[in-house]
Amino acid sequence: MKPLASLSLDLDNLWAYQMTHGDPGWEQHPTYLPLVVPQALSVLGQVGTTITFFVVGQDAALERNAEPLQAIAEAGHEIGNHSFRHQPWLHRYSRAELVTELATTEDAIEAVTGRRPIGFRGPGYSLSPTVLDVLHERGYAYDCSTLPTVIGPLARQFYFRSAKLTAEQQAERQHLFGTWRDGLRRLSPYWWDLGGGRRIVEIPVSVLPMARVPFHLSYVLYLAGRSEELAVRYFASGLKVCAMRGVEPSILLHPLDVVGADDVDELRFFPAMGLSGVVKRRVVTRCLELLADRFDVVTMARHADIARTRPHLAVVAADRATNAKMAAA
Repeated sequence: MKPLASLSLDLDNLWAYQMTHGDPGWEQHPTYLPLVVPQALSVLGQVGTTITFFVVGQDAALERNAEPLQAIAEAGHEIGNHSFRHQPWLHRYSRAELVTELATTEDAIEAVTGRRPIGFRGPGYSLSPTVLDVLHERGYAYDCSTLPTVIGPLARQFYFRSAKLTAEQQAERQHLFGTWRDGLRRLSPYWWDLGGGRRIVEIPVSVLPMARVPFHLSYVLYLAGRSEELAVRYFASGLKVCAMRGVEPSILLHPLDVVGADDVDELRFFPAMGLSGVVKRRVVTRCLELLADRFDVVTMARHADIARTRPHLAVVAADRATNAKMAAA
């Protein structure tokens, strides 16, 4: 039998990237989902893989996005909750705000797709003990908001160099992409212990074991700007090391992994947007074929179901979800 792996796509929309970047006009919620979703479904269809799409509630609430979101559900993919407003400072929310954020997204997703999400990923990997507590209270089966890498602060500085942010906006985003301490988190699925016998499964986004650097497709495509073969070899090496270390990779995709600046000129400032959409889709397809060849690729919900049955699954106190970015709240 092949070892287990999971695959997901955070369906961040055009407006969400513009909001985080401080660009004008994001309040109108411009969308590229009618372009992105067919491209993503085409790549996944070629590979023959069913995955989890994490959908933003604001997009599900708008009629213009109904058709692409329904296409995801009709193709058999799981749909998860990626918050309503896609604000990477979700860890600063009060409990009441979190309840509203999750409930509104659940209702919007169910109304357009007929699916009620049971999994959550915080925008920008934002997480707090209160988020976990509200997820458990609302019956979620798993969270997957952790990225155990050491390079979060470097990614944040790279991002800020091109952003158009006020001092207040920079303060809101001061812990975007996490802290150095995130590199100490566990690489394999575990239980968050919420106290009182309450637990919820956590599935981390995979990073390269030991080095603790990301190898999901956005980073692979950045390397592909220099050499496509080097990029694919890097991804293949990441999978190999995961297999050697007994880590079940949970690989993350983003919309910009399947489109280039030739498709969405407004996001030309993003890394790897110098590659055309055609080149990106070719690289992503090659990488996902490697993943499917070496691993049994499942949805996040299925990965959580399997992890939950393991008697020796590690348990981590929920207050370990508190790090420097939560302390700033």
